[in-house]
Amino acid sequence: MVRLAPEGYPFIAGFGLLTLVVAFLTGPLFASVPFVLTLFMIYFFRDPERNVPAAAGCFLSPADGRVMQIIDMNESEYLRSDVKEISIFMSPLNVHVNRAPCDGTVKRVKHNKGKYTAAYREDSSLKNENIAMVLETKYGDILVRQVAGFLARRAVCRKREGDVLKGGERYGIIKFSSRLDTYLPKDVEVKVKLGEKVKAGETVIAAVRRGG
Repeated sequence: MVRLAPEGYPFIAGFGLLTLVVAFLTGPLFASVPFVLTLFMIYFFRDPERNVPAAAGCFLSPADGRVMQIIDMNESEYLRSDVKEISIFMSPLNVHVNRAPCDGTVKRVKHNKGKYTAAYREDSSLKNENIAMVLETKYGDILVRQVAGFLARRAVCRKREGDVLKGGERYGIIKFSSRLDTYLPKDVEVKVKLGEKVKAGETVIAAVRRGG
């Protein structure tokens, strides 16, 4: 049986009910449209299990998708330090459940209102609707930011300040196409390349350098 993210139940139930109503009123031909949408919602909100690697000093991808940006920058709002930013773009066909990149304690969660421009734009992280979560880890504080896109109108963070997360653990979801930015210590060794496909909770995106 396919595991589903609970945030998808209202969408699945709504389109399923619409399918029944249209089928009753007009027949199966017209009901095929909401039926296909019901199937898509089941597909979109799937939440498969993942084989989480147990390697120490590794940071896992928090999202499924493609690596769209790897840069050195200064994160001045939450971490107030030089960091390595790795951004992942999620298309509507990707699994949208987000997972913790490493073990840590939730230090801060902040919802920031904003626009809904295309998530692949470089400035969308700061301009778009987003949820920032700071994790206190043995490697220092890190930041993961769920960014809404043109289609994604809502991000959900299931965790609160003080919650303890294990690497690869589910912590939220973004509905429809979107992106997720991860801000790691600046001296990590990046393990992925631009354009590379990654899986949440499975793909190692960076690692602490030996001696770090």
